[in-house]
Amino acid sequence: MYPLEIIKPMKEELTSIGFKSLMTTEQVSDSISNSQTAVLIVNSVCGCAAANARPGIKQSLDNDKVPSELLTVFAGVDKEATNAARELMIPFPPSSPCIALFKKGELVHMLERHHIEGRSSEIISQNLKQAYNDYC
Repeated sequence: MYPLEIIKPMKEELTSIGFKSLMTTEQVSDSISNSQTAVLIVNSVCGCAAANARPGIKQSLDNDKVPSELLTVFAGVDKEATNAARELMIPFPPSSPCIALFKKGELVHMLERHHIEGRSSEIISQNLKQAYNDYC
């Protein structure tokens, strides 16, 4: 587990713009199954989360269509919630960061770490906007 003082600003970068931080299996299950559409980011302390994933997902919300639920779990911190989220992302292997889009509880779009690492936040944002336009 990471010290709170290290991860707090990384969590707040998303929660300050409306992302709901999930901590339990039940919160993950309820949030995904009870939403029309939901985007869920598995946040992390790595550089590609800071430089690419978080800025990319934030930029993606500047779109006519966006998911009805904005959700986040933090790998290595919210262990129960992260494991529950990853169960919903099967058949994709666990990775951090990653971003999943769900429609009526079904996984419809996935960005794994290898889709994020080395890509600009603009490319990630455009990828997510296209997914929002297709599914939201």
